[in-house]
Amino acid sequence: MQSRLRAFQLLIFVALAALFLAGCGERAPAEPDVPPPKPGPIAQVPEVVAPVEEEVKGPPELPPLFADIERRTFQYFWDTTNEVNGLTPDRFPSRPFSSVAAVGYALTAYPIGIERGWVSRTQAVDRTLTTLKFFRDVKMGPQATGTGGHQGFFYHFIDMQDGHRFEPWVELSSVDTGLMMMGVLFAQSYYDRDDPREAEIRKLADQLYRNVRWPFLQQRAPLISMGWYPESGFIEHDWTGYDEAMLVYILALGSPTHPVGPEAWEVWTRTYDKSWGVFRGQEYLSFAPHFGHQYTHVWVDFRGIRDDYMRRRGIDYFENSRRATYAQRQYAIDNPMGWKEYGENVWGLTASDGPQRTDQDFNGEQREFRHYSARGAGLDVAFDDGTIAPTAAVASLAFAPEIVIPATEEMHRRYGDYLYSSYGFLDSFNPSFTYEDVPLKTGRIVPGKGWVASDYIAIDQGPILAMIANYRNDFVWNVMKKNPYIRAGLERAGFTGGWLAGEDEPKDSGPPDTEAATARSMGIAESRAANQRADRDGRAPAPAPSRASDPVPAE
Repeated sequence: MQSRLRAFQLLIFVALAALFLAGCGERAPAEPDVPPPKPGPIAQVPEVVAPVEEEVKGPPELPPLFADIERRTFQYFWDTTNEVNGLTPDRFPSRPFSSVAAVGYALTAYPIGIERGWVSRTQAVDRTLTTLKFFRDVKMGPQATGTGGHQGFFYHFIDMQDGHRFEPWVELSSVDTGLMMMGVLFAQSYYDRDDPREAEIRKLADQLYRNVRWPFLQQRAPLISMGWYPESGFIEHDWTGYDEAMLVYILALGSPTHPVGPEAWEVWTRTYDKSWGVFRGQEYLSFAPHFGHQYTHVWVDFRGIRDDYMRRRGIDYFENSRRATYAQRQYAIDNPMGWKEYGENVWGLTASDGPQRTDQDFNGEQREFRHYSARGAGLDVAFDDGTIAPTAAVASLAFAPEIVIPATEEMHRRYGDYLYSSYGFLDSFNPSFTYEDVPLKTGRIVPGKGWVASDYIAIDQGPILAMIANYRNDFVWNVMKKNPYIRAGLERAGFTGGWLAGEDEPKDSGPPDTEAATARSMGIAESRAANQRADRDGRAPAPAPSRASDPVPAE
């Protein structure tokens, strides 16, 4: 009898243990279909494996939310752009001025609208022609006022009506001109029909791109300066790696009329080693604000193509951005500063709006908060004030859908009532900023939820729309692969393999050179470090490489 009782008790114990473990299993987060990237080189071409009976899992299917985000984000560009001249506001609804970078994203948005059936091809051709003709005809020259640009470059911010430089603090910008030119060349390659108006688009795009005199900003050749002011001349800091200015050098190298030499890319990449390392479990080339891992990728498919630096490291820039995305998420999970609501599915630091420039007590510590600023997590020049920008996550969809999709859905579910509106996600939010007595630069305090932005910003909207399109079917990437100038720029930078390879050429770029990869760089000082020194010395720093969407000039 006692043995039967013990057996019955044992059976009950086993059953309870099984139920306990099952309950734990339900609470544990599911393992992603694709594991986090691992440090070290990756295979350059897929290995040939024996066929298996199990169905191979493809990329995650997009839930319906993404179609809604895509449509709303497209409408930002279609609804807010000035129909008379094609100028797109830098931000909305405050809408004080246009940015030429916003125009580049708008030119990219219109064909996405065609392909998705939201506008007709005729409507998009009309809008694109209006835009390109306006920039062809806008007055150019060295004057401080009354012009839209100089030497083929355009001012960062321009008046929404006449296209002239908005204010004296606005620079002639190499990177924002570059963002515009990516949209211009995208239009050139997309509108390929034997139609007089589409032929005119191709001609105008060619003219605008050929007009840019890239060597004009090579004041410390072979590097390219961040820009120029009519009043004070060239900005003293150049674009050095690694950041969003990859597209500047690709465009400058590909120019058929005013190119820079291939040594520009070699010198640009010399400072990479400063930013290569392991951060939050990922080994990659770091740039703290996530836009640096996104902007050039909007138009260029880096999967399988490599320059000399990435060839030595054994990865490509796409894999680099994938690792950076995982590092962003892990930073939020670790949450070293203890901000509210950071976690597995609430993450994303980039250049974005914030509540206000102020120092406030947070959990017994004085913390710095900012308005518009480059926020980020990485090895160098990182800043985090608790402000999350949905674009940092959503626009990384193509890199890591298995973590971006749940993050997008959770941010929409948890914050959508006040963060998600006519044109998709507002720019940013900060659950930790609950200081109702602090005057806000923009946005509002939602009781019990913290600060929420009141604007959409075009350069954060554009990557969301384009990268969803790239994830769906490689749309923007495939169009740009047809552009001879982009191909020429990549090849002059030393990229080989992948889609750049000819039919009889190898698709890989050779094995990684680990000895060369660990060698120290030649040590050209990075412009951001120079800015920091200028701050310490009491001098006003030159404009930072992040987007300066805040219209307030530096004191």
